[in-house]
Amino acid sequence: MEKANLLRGLPDAGAAEQFEPLLEAEGVLVERITSRGQCSAADDWYQSARAEWVTVVQGRARLMWEDGSVLEMEAGDHVTIPAGCRHRVDWTDPAQDTVWLAVHLPESRGQAPTVRNQGT
Repeated sequence: MEKANLLRGLPDAGAAEQFEPLLEAEGVLVERITSRGQCSAADDWYQSARAEWVTVVQGRARLMWEDGSVLEMEAGDHVTIPAGCRHRVDWTDPAQDTVWLAVHLPESRGQAPTVRNQGT
């Protein structure tokens, strides 16, 4: 078994956000996303059939929901985005790499995932 480090060997995100699958098994996808100043187009909303758990490992970012609410995120912050929830990346820090870890859960069979947050 070989260890890996989420913060080493980052791809160049200067021109475009980089998505790297790290693990895919039984309907779960874990990916590392590296951003540097990228954001979604103002009219471009993500909406997935799968719930997604996202954490910022390094850097800073801002997510926006369709209702206009905004979530500022920094290293260590995480959020669960329910399946079908329209959201977008509103901002990522242009001065440093923002490294995300995203866990895409299997498609729901009618029930929401159980979320346990350890404070905010």
